[in-house]
Amino acid sequence: MNKALYIATIEPNSGKSIVSIGLMNELKSRTDKVGYFRPIIDGGEKPDNHIRLMLEFFKIPQSYEESYGLTRAEIVRLLNENKDDKILEKIIRKYKRLEKKFDFIIIEGSDFSGEGSIVEFEMNIKIASNLSIPAIIIGSGKGKTMDEFIGSMKLAYDGFREREVEVVALIANKILPKNLKAVIERLKKAVNDETYVTAIPRDEFLANPGIYDIIRHFDAKVLFGENNLGRHIKHVAVGAMQMRHFLKYLKSHTLVITPGDRSDIILSALQADKSYHYPDVSGIVLSGGLIPAKSILKLIEGTNNNVPILSVKPQTYEVATQIKSMPVQIHPKDTKKIMHSIRLFKRHVDVNVILEKVFHFESRRVTPSMFLYNLEEMASKEKKRIVLPEATEPRILKAACKITSRDLADVILLGNEKEVKNVAKTHGINLDWDKVQIIDPKESPLLDKYAKKIHELRKHKGVNEAMAYDLAQDPSYFGTMMVREGDADGMVSGAVHTTAHTIKPALQLIKTKPGANFVTSTFFMALPERVSAFADCAIVPNPDAEQLSEIAIATADAAKKFGIEPRVAMLSYSSGESGKGEEVEKVRKATELVRQKRPDIPVEGPIQYDAAVDPEVGQKKMPGSPVAGQATVMIFPDLNTGNNTYKAVQRETGALAIGPMLLGLKKPVNDLSRGATVDDIYNTILLTAIQAQENDSSGDHKENTPGEKAA
Repeated sequence: MNKALYIATIEPNSGKSIVSIGLMNELKSRTDKVGYFRPIIDGGEKPDNHIRLMLEFFKIPQSYEESYGLTRAEIVRLLNENKDDKILEKIIRKYKRLEKKFDFIIIEGSDFSGEGSIVEFEMNIKIASNLSIPAIIIGSGKGKTMDEFIGSMKLAYDGFREREVEVVALIANKILPKNLKAVIERLKKAVNDETYVTAIPRDEFLANPGIYDIIRHFDAKVLFGENNLGRHIKHVAVGAMQMRHFLKYLKSHTLVITPGDRSDIILSALQADKSYHYPDVSGIVLSGGLIPAKSILKLIEGTNNNVPILSVKPQTYEVATQIKSMPVQIHPKDTKKIMHSIRLFKRHVDVNVILEKVFHFESRRVTPSMFLYNLEEMASKEKKRIVLPEATEPRILKAACKITSRDLADVILLGNEKEVKNVAKTHGINLDWDKVQIIDPKESPLLDKYAKKIHELRKHKGVNEAMAYDLAQDPSYFGTMMVREGDADGMVSGAVHTTAHTIKPALQLIKTKPGANFVTSTFFMALPERVSAFADCAIVPNPDAEQLSEIAIATADAAKKFGIEPRVAMLSYSSGESGKGEEVEKVRKATELVRQKRPDIPVEGPIQYDAAVDPEVGQKKMPGSPVAGQATVMIFPDLNTGNNTYKAVQRETGALAIGPMLLGLKKPVNDLSRGATVDDIYNTILLTAIQAQENDSSGDHKENTPGEKAA
């Protein structure tokens, strides 16, 4: 079941608080474990009003710090430092921590209070997309023609849908009552039939400011009436004339603005509030930072005054002008407005329809940011020992530093301790040496043991004792033996050495697991909007139909293990029955073998790449296929096609290629590209650690005495 809903708007002052309050009220009646989260807030000295309102009124058991991702200032800083990826990473981390505490979370998008509304709108779409949760879009009809409003809502709807965000509802807010029906009808025509559409009328009570708004906007000082700050304002009157003229302008719920030295206006307004012949006064704002004389203050203190009196610094005209345009918010203590919002929401929104769509929503897509987050979460569940043979390579040390600082794995570095530490110092890598093991293969007490074992395993291939001793000193062989003998749980190498130098020792010493006839590999391709598994792009040159089916099954299982729902596309140069020839027949046969061996795996083939990933093309070429247009596992007919395709996709789209992850070995050993970045290495270490956990759960792990600690 889906656990969250994203409330997004297309502009400032859309009134999305009504929807947040209304939904929270409905959800709290179903379960008490409902959380609240804002990915982006303004920040600054004052706490975010939306967060305060939700936490305080609904008594949500979470801290203020838990309730938001980043401030706008933090986002600007990260963008200026070209660390765009860190924005999503930080937001996802905070959201996921909150998700563990609650059954459901309402996520409220940003307010568009700063500059760059287009960037902010895109950021909201990106956040909802990467969290893989459905959204409600809210728009305000105030100040727009019908065509302008419908057009802006349609653009927003299309923007979210293009990023594969499910829009469960469109809510038109602040609509003239006479236009409600017409707006709903026009919006329904602009979206698909599954999207719920409704409209909420303009509401004078919610639109008008209150005393709390004056206090917040002007940072006003409360002189009197602290117990009556919930009063609301319908009219504003400036007290700049004689009292007899001023009283003529008083109307119901008037806010009086006057300089602080106009005691005649102050006292007449207070008396008018008590008089049966004059309407209620909402409050008095004393401008210019002036405070009445002590005698006047004493006089007010001695009366039964209920009118809030506030002192502000701006002059009278400036105060009156700003009040006309200042944003109106619902204060956490403004119970009247909160309850009014709940009633208005219930009257115009069928919450059951929305919640039914939300609760039955299940995302079939894993975004790159969420995939990377899940890698860390999975690795952290059970720390594994990962050996890194190339310890004098700065990229390896930087990745090790990142792994240990987040406590995701125990790292073993192979190399001379002095050399390793010198490299780290030269490149400014602040590794915590207490958290890593450094083993020099040439000096290790394990060397003799490993050399004897290599000789035993390879003597039938002509490897004598001297040769075995030389091999055991090689970091790749030493690291492989650590994994084989249980002194490490997995190995990652290849940032400096060739693929053969990494894989050959593993094939010779660790060998394939039961049921696997050969070793294959997969890349997890983190594309802009999704993550797909590509295989085989690194190991098997020209698989036959039987091997191709095994590659498909192994890759599908690996994808599922890492949170990707496997839908397998057996790629070829034709789709369906259209193509003929030896190569396409191989793919066709392999597809049938997958269906026979694993009927639980959705598979389609032969199919072309465009038909596999593009829903429109997929349904044209292979209508009714459960895989066409939404494949998550791409199986290439040969290494030439696979290797070139993954590199082309990587370079042309900017996709992150995570891997290759080797499949079929008894214990995990994974290869790196010599062009691997620090993040590539970091992610491969995580993959390896997770594979090691799987080995333990399947009973393949062999308990041994661990290698020695560094001196």
